[in-house]
Amino acid sequence: MSQLPLLLERLAALIQQSVREEALRHGLQPVHLQILAYLARANRYSALPIAIAEYLGITRGTVSQSLALLERKGFIAKAPDEQDARRVQLRLTPAGETLLAGGWSERLDAALVAMGVDREALETELRALLVGLQRSNGQRPFGICRRCAHFLRQAGEARCGLTGESLAEAQTEKLCREWTAPVTAAAWEAQD
Repeated sequence: MSQLPLLLERLAALIQQSVREEALRHGLQPVHLQILAYLARANRYSALPIAIAEYLGITRGTVSQSLALLERKGFIAKAPDEQDARRVQLRLTPAGETLLAGGWSERLDAALVAMGVDREALETELRALLVGLQRSNGQRPFGICRRCAHFLRQAGEARCGLTGESLAEAQTEKLCREWTAPVTAAAWEAQD
């Protein structure tokens, strides 16, 4: 029997423990750190309360209460969405960015660098596993904007093929809730 499920479960448990300990040091709950980490990676289509609920698999009520607390503590700021005034855009404040600096995800990244693993290959394999599990659980996949089937580069400008909007270069490296896996040549051949 493969030890991979056990290893992945143990890694997940260690990451959860790190998040709990880090949250406690700042007087927060783990979900609060998860929300801050998500917002640090979210593009403008995804820096929304509903997207946080979908991404973390938590209720809208939990998100609402958590956002109120994070705003009171000065870790996030809310602003009306420029495209849709009914929506609220969320962003980290400098205090929120400082809180995340040197956190568990940076320590994990440093451990991978120290191991000397082929990070790109590992990322590809883990992404495929994640997408497969998300599909089987009926969840949105979320993904990096520039790796989406809708991502376009026309005349040197980044655009979302789904919305038709221009994208700031920095946004193309962020998570998007509208992400769709690109169709590969192998997938096209399989359809024939």
